[in-house]
Amino acid sequence: MAPKELAMLAAKALDDKKGGEIAVLEITELTTLADYFVIATGTSNTQINALSDAVEKAVKDAGGDPLLHREGHRDGTWVLLDYGSVAVHIFSQEAREFYSLERLWSDGKPVDLSFLRQGE
Repeated sequence: MAPKELAMLAAKALDDKKGGEIAVLEITELTTLADYFVIATGTSNTQINALSDAVEKAVKDAGGDPLLHREGHRDGTWVLLDYGSVAVHIFSQEAREFYSLERLWSDGKPVDLSFLRQGE
């Protein structure tokens, strides 16, 4: 699965579970860490865990790249799903403001997510 396709699949899974403020940044030219960051906010520990589970299921069902590493799962304030070319970050509102990935990676290219329902 192409990195952008994987990032879009993760964004769609997050949107389907009502993840907030979903963003995808293309960072291919900036780092070797990943090609894309997918970022979303959950409203509670339970939702953050449900969002991460939804992404994992969607990627697995689509035959996508295997999950290389999961960090913070069940902690409830931040979860990282590392698929190699794509890193999915799911934060509580407070953690998202604290880590401010969009600011740190502001040279990244925002990806158009107009196909998502976000907020409907």
